[in-house]
Parts: sequence; C-alpha cells; structure tokens
Amino acid sequence: MTSPRVVVLDYGSGNVHSAVRALSHVGAQVELTADRRAVLEADGLLVPGVGNFHACMTGLRAADGPSLIDTRLAGGRPVLGVCVGMQVMFDGSREPFGTQPEQEGLSQWPGTVERLIAPVVPHMGWSEVTAAEGSALFAGVEAERFYFVHSYGVGSWDLPTAPGALAAASPRVTWSEHGSPFVAAVENGPLSATQFHPEKSGDAGLHLLKNWVMSL
Repeated sequence: MTSPRVVVLDYGSGNVHSAVRALSHVGAQVELTADRRAVLEADGLLVPGVGNFHACMTGLRAADGPSLIDTRLAGGRPVLGVCVGMQVMFDGSREPFGTQPEQEGLSQWPGTVERLIAPVVPHMGWSEVTAAEGSALFAGVEAERFYFVHSYGVGSWDLPTAPGALAAASPRVTWSEHGSPFVAAVENGPLSATQFHPEKSGDAGLHLLKNWVMSL
C-alpha cells in the first residue's frame, strides 16, 4: 500500500523539521514546501505554527496560505493545524496582550485567541486532555499527556452542535486546562488542529499523528 503523501507547509514558521521527522516516523511520505501544486495534491497538509500569531499570519499570507487552506477544505482535503497553526484557524487573536483591534485569522472557526488566565504564563509542559467523545485523533491515547508551549488559547467554543442526525458530523472539541479551560484540539470534517505539539509529545503524540496519517 502506498504511504500517504503529507506536505508540511513551509512559510517560515520556526523549526518544522521535528514535525517532518515525526510524520515520516509514522509512515507518511513528507515534503516541506509551499509549492501550490504540491500542497493541493497532497493527501494531507500540516500547518505548523511557532511563536507570534501576527508573524505566523504574515508568513501565511506571503505564501498564499489562506487560499491554499481554503481550496483544500473546499474539496474535503485534510488539513491539520498545530499550535499557532491551530490558533490561526479562528477569527483572530488578542496577541500581543490587549491588542485592539484583534489580529485577523482565517475564520474557519468562530472565536478569539486570548491570553491564558493562569498564575503562570506561558503554559509549558505536559498536560492531560479531556478528549471529545468519538474522537478519531485521540483513539488509543485518550488518557495520555501532551506537550504544550503557549501563552494564548481559545477559552470558549462558539460553534453549536448540529441538531438531530447531523450531530454526528458536528465538530469534536477536546479540552485541557491551565488556570482555566481552553480548547486543546478540534476535529471538524477535513480540518483538525491541536494546541499542543504532537511531534514533541513522545509516543502519545506519534500515535495521534499516526491516527491522522492513516485516515488520509
């Protein structure tokens, strides 16, 4: 069986080589690129994100990232955002603290990324998650800890569950807590994302990445 082809979007966001290595380790054919054809034709696209929300959005726009992500999702092609790569999927961010107006995101999901309300910020280290019922990403690692490094997060989920039979297709939202609850992961059709770094989360993170790669 041919290994799934995954592109890690190369738009200048920090050290992405750990993500490339982790994806290769779990059986993907991985390419680090922003080439439009490669991005659109890949079985999966991973959108990394390290550091400042504004800097990540600037890099994404320079690489035509918003259009590439929109085009893939419109065609039902899987995308996985990681850390700030998850945050940019929301409407916007208050980073740096108190920013008015907020920095605009990709608006794939409603909500604003806010500074964590906690005695110690950043949140840096291993934390448990409360996996969404029926989660495909967390299958087999629901009780594991994952590695977080962030000062901002999404503290509320504003997209309601669909009624009746459509509820099964509604977004699955996984939570964690640092001072107060925040969104740790979302699975929403072809678009998934994690606030933590699966590529830095040991065996549990590799298991999660394999779950995603094997679904492509």
